[in-house]
Amino acid sequence: MQTKVEICGVNTSQLTVIPAAEMDKLLRCASDGDSAARETLIRGNLRLVLSVIQRFGGRGESVDDLFQVGCIGLIKAIDNFNCDLNVRFSTYAVPMIIGEIRRYLRDNSTIRVSRSMRDIAYKALQAKEAFVRENQREPTIVELAKILDMKKEDIALALDAIVEPISLFEPVFSDGGDTVCVMDQVGDHKNTDEQWLEQIALREAIDSLNKREQRIVHMRFFEGRTQMEVAEEIHISQNKRIPCYTDEVRFLRSLSAKRGTYEVTYYIAWTLL
Repeated sequence: MQTKVEICGVNTSQLTVIPAAEMDKLLRCASDGDSAARETLIRGNLRLVLSVIQRFGGRGESVDDLFQVGCIGLIKAIDNFNCDLNVRFSTYAVPMIIGEIRRYLRDNSTIRVSRSMRDIAYKALQAKEAFVRENQREPTIVELAKILDMKKEDIALALDAIVEPISLFEPVFSDGGDTVCVMDQVGDHKNTDEQWLEQIALREAIDSLNKREQRIVHMRFFEGRTQMEVAEEIHISQNKRIPCYTDEVRFLRSLSAKRGTYEVTYYIAWTLL
C-alpha cells in the first residue's frame, strides 16, 4: 500500500502512471502542439519527479518547493524531447529534473557564490574533463592554470566555492544509538591559511625542479618508495644512496615561500652526491 503524501495539494498516492505503449504516442502529439497530450504527460510523470526529489532529502529544503522546481524540469523535458532519438523519456527527463533542482539549490544557497566565481569553476571543470579524456589522468591545479591562463589560486578558490557544504551535525555512522557526526571526524588544525600558502610555495618549488629531480620527490614522498627503491630506480650506486632524514616528510613540507626553491633543490642535489 502506498503512503499518502500531500505536496502542493496533490494526493501523490493516487497519481497515475502512463503505460509505455501510450508514452510514445503522447510525446509525438505534444511535440506537434497538442496541449491536452502535454497536460497528460505532465500529470502522468509526476511520480518521476517524486522519485528524483527523494535524492535531495535531508537538506532542510521544503519538499513542496523541490517538487515544484522538479515539475519545471519535467515540463522542460517534455517540451524539448526528441521522439526520433530512440531514447526512453525517463532517461532524458531525470537529468533535466535533477539539473533544475540543483540550480534552485545553488541559487538559493545561504552561502552565495559570485557569478564570476561560478564561471571560473565551470571553465575549470570543462578543462578538467577535456584533459582527462586526452591524457587519461586528472590534471594538477598548475596544469589547469596554464590551460585557462589564470592564477592557480583563483581556480582553487572557485572550485572550492562550488562544493556543496554539509552540516557538521550530519550523521556519518550509527551503531546501537551511538551516532558519529561529521564534526566528530573533523580535526582542529591551526594556521590552515599558512599551511595552504606553504603548500602553494612547495608546489612552485617542486615545479622548478627538472624531470629527474621531480621523479625523486614523487617516488619518495608520494609513492612511498624506500630510499633503496628510489636509488635502484634512478640508478644511484650504493655509496651515493639518498641520505636518511629522521623525518623527511616533515622536512619537505616545512619549506616556505622564502626557502622553498633553494632548499628543495639542495635536498635533491644532496641525494645525488
